[in-house]
Amino acid sequence: MASIDPSSPTVALGTWAWGDTGESGDGIFGSRFTESDIAEIVDRGQSSGLTFWDTAAIYGMGRSETVLAHALSGYERGDYQISTKFTPRIAGDGENPVADMLNESLTRLGTDYVDLYWIHSPADVARWTPQLIPLLQAGTVKRVGVSNHDLDEIELADSILREAGFRVDAVQNHYSLLYRNSERAGILDHCAENGIAFFSYMVLEQGALAGVYRPDHPLPEGSTRAAVYNRMLPRLKALTDLLTSIGNGRDSSAADVATAWAITKGTVPIIGVTRPEYIGDAVNATGLALSRAEIDEIETLADSIGVDTRGAWENKISSV
Repeated sequence: MASIDPSSPTVALGTWAWGDTGESGDGIFGSRFTESDIAEIVDRGQSSGLTFWDTAAIYGMGRSETVLAHALSGYERGDYQISTKFTPRIAGDGENPVADMLNESLTRLGTDYVDLYWIHSPADVARWTPQLIPLLQAGTVKRVGVSNHDLDEIELADSILREAGFRVDAVQNHYSLLYRNSERAGILDHCAENGIAFFSYMVLEQGALAGVYRPDHPLPEGSTRAAVYNRMLPRLKALTDLLTSIGNGRDSSAADVATAWAITKGTVPIIGVTRPEYIGDAVNATGLALSRAEIDEIETLADSIGVDTRGAWENKISSV
């Protein structure tokens, strides 16, 4: 099979939850996976043409990368793309902590390069961004991106990379119907104007916008997401009902509609896949067209809810 074009996909598949051990109270999601579960998810994604997998060293402190690599081991390296991340808060104290963390990721992933490597937070843009340059020069990183950065931080990282002949190729921020700060701060426009791919994570707000969970059917207790979102479910019901209504008659779910909205806004949604059937939902969302009137109705209702879903790890991105 020919190598995949390194340009951004329509939808990326996220493995954040794969870092959980599945034990009660462990991790963000508290999800339980078997080796065969993950293999089926990966096989369905690959066969459906969704072949961009997003992970990070910090997801389960390497567990997510390890299980992803095992599930992809039967595929040629050119048949899929991997993005993973350098997270400053777990950096070592070596001469080049970015290279050190990348090398550990490469070992776990069983590859000699990653298609897209992210600086996971803007803890110190001027310190960490230059350390990407030798990795790009060596080819162990094909493209680079920044995650959870505001507009000034994106522009600073880009200016540092451009001095060496590279650039910021992608931005990955929290973006959903409930959290549109990157749009209001001008980051989406900046990306569109400069040919930078914008990857949106938490589009479904860790399942709270999927239409599956309701006040009488909350997220399973014992995980961080349940503690955050279950108290919001009564306020989210009108929105998930609207998303479900729009999907009715189109063989689409609330999750499909929320994902299609993110695509319509010019972003690449990163869909966390914890069940094989979610692959079909992601494929369905790529072909779901929303009218301007539907988008306006969804956004107006979402804005009226007034919840704050910014993660504890996120710096606040101020609106312009």
